[in-house]
Amino acid sequence: MLKLFYAPHTCSMASHIALEEAGADYEAVRVDFRSNGQRAPEYLAINPKGRVPALVTERGVLTETPAILAYIAQSIPRARLAPLDDPFAFARVQAFNSYLCSTVHVAHAHRMRGQRWTDDPAAIEALKLKVPQNMSDCMDLIERDMLAGPWVMGEAYTICDPYLFTISQWLKGDGVDAARFPKVNDHMHRMAERPAVKKVLAVVKS
Repeated sequence: MLKLFYAPHTCSMASHIALEEAGADYEAVRVDFRSNGQRAPEYLAINPKGRVPALVTERGVLTETPAILAYIAQSIPRARLAPLDDPFAFARVQAFNSYLCSTVHVAHAHRMRGQRWTDDPAAIEALKLKVPQNMSDCMDLIERDMLAGPWVMGEAYTICDPYLFTISQWLKGDGVDAARFPKVNDHMHRMAERPAVKKVLAVVKS
């Protein structure tokens, strides 16, 4: 059985949804960020990065959302969560998820994790002030050039969709009105109606 370590309101929700969509045999284990559980010795023994998600498999631990999503798609091919028989199409999936991980998530993190980049209080405040613009720019690019519709890659639902949905949940807190981006907004609402998403949201909010 797979074991997913997650925390509410984090990128781990993308992997959580993908596991549910795939019909995987898994256990979800909450890491309590409020008590600094991600820094507890027991968790650091699993993921020395002290972050979520972490997926424990029979071959070892996987971290980083794009890697976990790809693993889920490749190890449960019957779920058809990625175009595994088309190297170019699969690379496009990886490119989209890498953009969310390396650019969009980092832009979001400047709002509450500025100390990762600077110790200067004024600089931390400046990073926070830039978040709405940076996130809006990211969503504008996704809206204009990346979201093929009705799902990220077009007609087929893939591992890109739970990842975009997860990040879309952060927009309001980042000072961005999702309604400014009709395709992203429509995607978010359509995702929220999927049974797997409803199940994960109920677990995360419990």
